[in-house]
Formats: sequence, structure tokens, C-alpha cells
Amino acid sequence: MAKTRIRIRLKGFDYRLIDKAAAEIAETASRTGSAVAGPIPLPTRIERYTVNRSPHVDKKSMDQFEIRTHKRLLDIIEPTSKTVDELKKLNLPAGVDITIKIPVNQS
Repeated sequence: MAKTRIRIRLKGFDYRLIDKAAAEIAETASRTGSAVAGPIPLPTRIERYTVNRSPHVDKKSMDQFEIRTHKRLLDIIEPTSKTVDELKKLNLPAGVDITIKIPVNQS
């Protein structure tokens, strides 16, 4: 028999906010009696952009920008109904995108 689990994926631009949210989720889940695997850091997506500073005269003068998207993965193993209720009440900081996957049991 497979263990049920909830998979939570956090994404954001500020790694401190993501780590804070992950710690909050893990603490809430462990307080309600569920085991927590993670937070597991996933590879950071780095998008780099190069832009001309001036459209006409200074063609060789360019600015470079980058956006880093940090990701974390948490698994809550064998969650109870109390765990699910507490996770719904959780107030996470703005700037953190959260995706929760609850697999459906196939019998």
C-alpha cells in the first residue's frame, strides 16, 4: 500500500521569502503530526537579458539584466485532516507562488 502525500512546490524571486515560507509549512505539518520531507532546493532558473543603452549612437554600450526564479519542493507524508486544515489557514508572504498537488488514490 502506497503512502499518501501532499507535494508542495514554492516559486519566487526572493530566496529568503521562499525559505521562510517553506520553514513555516514544514513546522505546521510537523506540529499536526505529519512527516515532512524537504524543503528540497530545485535548480534556479536564470533568465538573462541584454539591452542596448541607446538606440542610435552607442551600439556597443549595453546593459545586462537577469531574473532568478528560485524553487523549493516539500513533501508532506501521510497528512491528517488536521494538517490539511492548518495548511489552508496558513498565511504565506506575498511574492511566493505555491502549487499544491494531492494525488488521487487509484484503486
